[in-house]
Amino acid sequence: LSLVSAASDVDEYGFKRGEHFDYKNYGKFMDGYLKTLTRRRMKWEAILQQNTDLSQMDPKLKRYIRKGIPGPYRPDVWMKISGAAAAQRRSPDLYRSLLNAEPYNKEISDSISIDLPRTFPDNIHFDSKKERLYNILIAYAHHNRDVGYCQGLNYIAGLLLIVTDDEEKSFWLLKHIVENIVPQYHSHNMANLLRDLAVFRELVIRRIPAVNRHVENLGLPYPVIASKWFICIFAEVLPVETVLRIWDCVFAEGHKIVFRAALAMFITHKNAILGCDDIAALANLFRDTMIQDSIVTDCHGFVQAMFSLRLKRSELESLRKVAVLNPA
Repeated sequence: LSLVSAASDVDEYGFKRGEHFDYKNYGKFMDGYLKTLTRRRMKWEAILQQNTDLSQMDPKLKRYIRKGIPGPYRPDVWMKISGAAAAQRRSPDLYRSLLNAEPYNKEISDSISIDLPRTFPDNIHFDSKKERLYNILIAYAHHNRDVGYCQGLNYIAGLLLIVTDDEEKSFWLLKHIVENIVPQYHSHNMANLLRDLAVFRELVIRRIPAVNRHVENLGLPYPVIASKWFICIFAEVLPVETVLRIWDCVFAEGHKIVFRAALAMFITHKNAILGCDDIAALANLFRDTMIQDSIVTDCHGFVQAMFSLRLKRSELESLRKVAVLNPA
């Protein structure tokens, strides 16, 4: 991250900024954030010298991760804290053997090929990565035949590839996300996605009932609002640095973080949601304004908002049981 990228119309990951991007506020935010990042990087250097394993989560490591993993360390730290590195060590030849298992399923191969040009067209570096993205997605589709290929996986795998610049690490991290963090979000019936959207609605009712009433009175269904948030874990939704800060926590702490981020979206935008007079205004708020405003662009502030709300795993699990018993 740099001040040059703060003033440029392309961010540090190669994404073009939207036409409504607030350069002035972002410049102010980056002034302070860059100093914070420098301090964090020095602290991470120290922690990585003491603890090369990272598979055991202690309070200090958890606190450091919540404050953001410095960009250069992300690939290796993600691999270690998620358990993906250990899984790769157990099956070191899996990725290559999947790639060599031609001929590929034609239907899956065609679906992936159709989605490649639609993946991050606003990223100036991504054209050169499309062949590698195809490899990751086709290998995973043949590895996990229950999921195969599902739209949304291209954004997750694409962002993993941008961060790691490594096909094999991206494959293992994708496998971890799809199988351990959000299982059955990407299967053909998307059973767990629908369950968790019902759980999310219930969490909103419990915390900000007025917002839920307003959303329901205007008639915008939760799956329309939040399906992409959950399917893509906010990739291709929020600004990239904010997504990566969310993913830092997701790899360390699991699925609860996805709910924290979704709730923070509603709570930090409570007044804006209540200020919408009709369904068109509300849809536009969720689809456009809310995903690029100064609240979500300040990744540090947004992550703080995520962790300032109360959410226990036991509450999530009991709501999940009820949602399974009472499918919509």
